[in-house]
Amino acid sequence: MLNGCKDRPPRSRSAGSGTPERRHCHQATRARKTQSTASMENFSSKDMAMKAQKKILSSMASKSMAQMFIDDTSSEILDELYRVSKEHSGNKAEAQKVVKNLVKVAVKIGVLYRHNRFSTEELGLAEDFKKKLHQGAMTTISFHEVDFTFDKAVMVDILTDCRDTLLKLVDKHLTPKSHGRIKHVFNHYADEALLTHLYAPEGSLRPHLTKICNGLNKLVDEGKL
Repeated sequence: MLNGCKDRPPRSRSAGSGTPERRHCHQATRARKTQSTASMENFSSKDMAMKAQKKILSSMASKSMAQMFIDDTSSEILDELYRVSKEHSGNKAEAQKVVKNLVKVAVKIGVLYRHNRFSTEELGLAEDFKKKLHQGAMTTISFHEVDFTFDKAVMVDILTDCRDTLLKLVDKHLTPKSHGRIKHVFNHYADEALLTHLYAPEGSLRPHLTKICNGLNKLVDEGKL
């Protein structure tokens, strides 16, 4: 529609700036800006996962694999992680970027796994990563449920260990840009100030932590984590 507006030959001054055609162009421009603003406000990790999956599947995967790699419970956890990042940093764009990076990495690894791209040695690393992730989930839950047990150094060590193991797993498969996304995600959530804010007993992030732990408990009970 906008291209059509640009291609129109210029009108003479006598036609005036208030012609129906010109008003239509302005209205179309405003509509696009409004739509763009709304899309930023209505951020959803599930929608992001769908977009990332479709883009990757279009070049790597068959139609029979057109299913979500991130389930509803995981999406809810990601949305809470986004809210934690946004409220802690006060930076909506950065919060969106870190969760988008997390989703992109998760989907890419899911595609690689479904297509049997990992060697026997790499599958061993994948199992090691899964165990570390499980340990991280259980520690996150325990620190939340048992008062005054939170130890930021323990959480930082677990997240750093998960990051390094995952980087080894994808070393031969993903680009340096994807490696950077992995570092960005884990370094972001391993930040001591963020972790301290998250686990503050009367802190503003406490409700988000509760929802994250509820989701983690569900994934553990279902054997998905």
